[in-house]
Amino acid sequence: MTSTSLSVPSGRRLLRSGFLLPALLIAIVAVLVVAPLLRILLSTLTPEGLEAWQAVLASRLSANLWWRPLLNTMILGFCVAGGCLLMGGFLAWLVVLTDVPGRRFLALMATLPYMIPSFAAALAWGTLFRNSRLGGSAGFFETNGLAIPDWLAWGLIPTAIVLIAHYYSLAYTIIAAALSSVGADLVEAGQMAGARRPRIFFGIILPVVTPALVAAASLTFAGAVSNFAAPALLGLPVRMQTLSTRLFGMIETGQNERGFVIALLLIAVSALFLFLSDRIVSGRKAFITVTGKGGRTKRFPLGGWRWPLFALAVLIGFATTVLPVLVLAASSLAPQSGALFSNWTLHFWIGEGGGQMAQGQAGIFRNPVLLDALWTTIRLGLVVAFTTMLLGLALAYTIVQRRGSLIATVLSQLAFLPLLIPSIAFAAAYIALYGAPIGPLPSLYGTFALLVIAASAHNLPFAVQSGRSVLGQISADIEESARLTGASLVRRLFAIIFPLAIRGLFAGAILVFVKMVRDLSLVVLLFTATSPVLSMVAYRYAAEGFMQFANAITLVILVVCLAASFIAHGLQNRVQKWKET
Repeated sequence: MTSTSLSVPSGRRLLRSGFLLPALLIAIVAVLVVAPLLRILLSTLTPEGLEAWQAVLASRLSANLWWRPLLNTMILGFCVAGGCLLMGGFLAWLVVLTDVPGRRFLALMATLPYMIPSFAAALAWGTLFRNSRLGGSAGFFETNGLAIPDWLAWGLIPTAIVLIAHYYSLAYTIIAAALSSVGADLVEAGQMAGARRPRIFFGIILPVVTPALVAAASLTFAGAVSNFAAPALLGLPVRMQTLSTRLFGMIETGQNERGFVIALLLIAVSALFLFLSDRIVSGRKAFITVTGKGGRTKRFPLGGWRWPLFALAVLIGFATTVLPVLVLAASSLAPQSGALFSNWTLHFWIGEGGGQMAQGQAGIFRNPVLLDALWTTIRLGLVVAFTTMLLGLALAYTIVQRRGSLIATVLSQLAFLPLLIPSIAFAAAYIALYGAPIGPLPSLYGTFALLVIAASAHNLPFAVQSGRSVLGQISADIEESARLTGASLVRRLFAIIFPLAIRGLFAGAILVFVKMVRDLSLVVLLFTATSPVLSMVAYRYAAEGFMQFANAITLVILVVCLAASFIAHGLQNRVQKWKET
């Protein structure tokens, strides 16, 4: 007697077994993430690649190619991580654990700097503090009679200040979430035992939030190490090199093998630091602070320090959020950097070309290159947001459904691998793989498709995490009921999962869109004249000395990012209609 299972076609049997979707997802992620890394590694194992290893690590050039940029990168990373912990931790403590007035306003101010592109703060710094060491027009302060020393105008110190102002909001978000889990019962127990505030802080609060401190330090360190915009704008003019700027210089000058070697070393440095931070957290004793008894937060009274500390927090928010925007706006209207608030003109926005101002260049909204870059940037952000969230939802669904299995573990590890890879090194890996023809496939370098593929792969961890958080709010009973009625996997995804998760996925997609619009480190190596993006065009203008155009373009990017961020914030705060009833 023939079994009925043998009569089912093998393809349909494979589909019913549920193995086809995970296998397809593993293949897609392997092509997007693993293949570029293997290609860049193999490129450095050729005779030319081995010579590049020797030139970078053990030659007369190695001091300039590797050791000095490494030292600058480490100093920058540790300074930014320490500064972000101090500033973000102070604001998180103030908002979460004290009775400071205007906590919601301070919380909003503390989260805004991360939404502003890092090169916006770098451009604003240059507009104010640039001196005449390199020639050209000096900044606002020096033009008005205040001598600016070189160490404050260029190099490591201004770069670190700008990156701290950009990344401290990331540290604030992580530390504030940890502080909110410190229950009042723990603090009150310490107070009943006679412990003073310093003892409570160092004996109760600090041990509980240590994992958050380590996570914030590691993420801000990794962000500073991989950042290209601030070191390039404030460091390259005085030949201060970091690993990211050195990598860019090697690829731009055609020394690809040396660039690939530096990219691998940059990946190793970033991954090593993240691994060590993970070991520190996993090797310490855990403290359970969220229980089934409910919880409340104990707020310490500040007494007479309430308003002074509130003023200090507002000053921090103003200096890192409002002031850069005001400087950029004034600079985009002022013919000279030394006179930011006089003789304003709209030439750099809508002026016609051909005159003596700005060497005859037209305003940004009359420049076809800029209009093309604006359209390309918005289109790139939308396409990357859609493709990333769609793939992220499929990966998150498979990981959640097969939790604990080998397939789920492999998919989860592959999907989060791009977190260990700095943006500019990830772009170098894509150049290594797709910069030349692969069999019958043509070279993708300089195409819009390469930007989409690279950006989608690099944003994949954020999409997967967003998808997992959304799917975790949907009861498995709903899908199980549909499965028992005979609904197929595709039917369940499009009729149940996707409609229930659409609002959360849309909010996550907008955040990916924002990250893509303001990102410079990823596109700086993939940018060509045929695929212009706003961030790269702004950097080119700044590098050539046209600060007004660069600042105006940066304001356009900022408006797009903030508008999308507020839309995402509104979506996340809304509830589904069926929950209201």
